[in-house]
Amino acid sequence: MRLAERATSLGRMRSQILLPLVLLSAVPLAAQAESRPAKASAATRPVDVAGMLQGMDEEEFKKMHELRKDQPPPRKGVTVEVGKDRAYLSLPPGKTGPLPAVLVIHEFWGLNEHIEHWCDRLASAGYVALGIDLYKGQVAKTREDAVKFMQAVKLEEAVATMKAMHEFLEKDPRVKATRTAALGWCFGGAMALRAGLEIPGLDAVVMYYGRPITEVETLKKLKAPLLGIFGTKDRGIPPESVATFEAALKEAGCTATIRSYEAAHAFANPSGPAYDQKNADAAYVIVQKFLAERLR
Repeated sequence: MRLAERATSLGRMRSQILLPLVLLSAVPLAAQAESRPAKASAATRPVDVAGMLQGMDEEEFKKMHELRKDQPPPRKGVTVEVGKDRAYLSLPPGKTGPLPAVLVIHEFWGLNEHIEHWCDRLASAGYVALGIDLYKGQVAKTREDAVKFMQAVKLEEAVATMKAMHEFLEKDPRVKATRTAALGWCFGGAMALRAGLEIPGLDAVVMYYGRPITEVETLKKLKAPLLGIFGTKDRGIPPESVATFEAALKEAGCTATIRSYEAAHAFANPSGPAYDQKNADAAYVIVQKFLAERLR
């Protein structure tokens, strides 16, 4: 995209598309200050998406999240209620607590069967996996709905939900979590990083191509070791952004490992067109090793 076209695209996005605070820096833009209600809290303010999309228009962004209609294998877990929120709980076959556990945070589409199958995959590796729902029961079938649901997420409420789910893993008699991690993709990757900042009890964070936070003072709150998985062909989070994130983590004194693969955004999602089995497999090997070292 030429520079002039990119500037025009960014101008359209500033007025048309908003995403939740969790995906971006907490620093508000001047344009936002003019448009938001005077009494809006930091957790509920809409944030301009231009910085996240790096010059892409809405249609290009949506294409990154095309969802195929393939059905995943049958689910093996159960739906549980934690307060007013639902979650998908998958337990390791034949094992009882205390067990290591993972908070699994859905991507753009919501807590659908593909994310629940990821929970089953983690359970088969010996972890209790709790797929949490930050869309309040809504699961997107179209890209338009996914954008709408993601826009509606409020950071304060999402953090409260993640904390409640973490407490569930520690106290539920089926789990009695000994060690815990947060893992997510895209929107969920950004939320996994946020969980690492807000939940002191976490022992590990895995973020697949989630929007980074690069404010050093903010990152100093991250005490859990972090594994970041990114794609060098990701147009929303290009290698330059990943390098800035890695440098900020180092300056903040965080324990972090960043791995980049020659792949596009959402390359680990087998229900999407960007799925890259070779790189997804390579990344998951690293994820398994990381979780084993931190949780077992």
